[in-house]
Amino acid sequence: MTTHDDASLTPRHWIALTALISGLVALYLHLWKLGLTGPLVCTSNRGCEIAQMSSFGWFLGVDVALIGTVGYTLILTTALIGIQPRWIDDARITKVLMALIFPAILFTLRLKYGEFVVLRTFCPWCAISAITITTHGVLVMLDRKRLARPRRAAPPP
Repeated sequence: MTTHDDASLTPRHWIALTALISGLVALYLHLWKLGLTGPLVCTSNRGCEIAQMSSFGWFLGVDVALIGTVGYTLILTTALIGIQPRWIDDARITKVLMALIFPAILFTLRLKYGEFVVLRTFCPWCAISAITITTHGVLVMLDRKRLARPRRAAPPP
């Protein structure tokens, strides 16, 4: 028996939606780095190009935008599985989301340090990802809280 009200959205729904958006942004940045898109749409100070082409745009030889694309795809897939009626109240889904989201928050802190402190620039596309993953952290904790609430028994027929 599920205790979820089918008419309401859970934090997992919002995680899925925002992961889709930020995953597409990360894919755009990765394709730009590969030379498969036109000019990078950014601010006049070229902050996106500076951040993307710096050493902070790579991690262990891998494009950070590709890491973001893969990460957001994993988060999106997990959240989509987690909103299925069979899994909507399964705490294991929330634990997997936490395992994906919390390291990504730490990784994002490293990137923001590099962008703001070391490079002294601003990339709006990177900001979208930072806001998204921070929001995911809040949402996954709300989902954890949702699942920790005592379940009410169904009323007798």
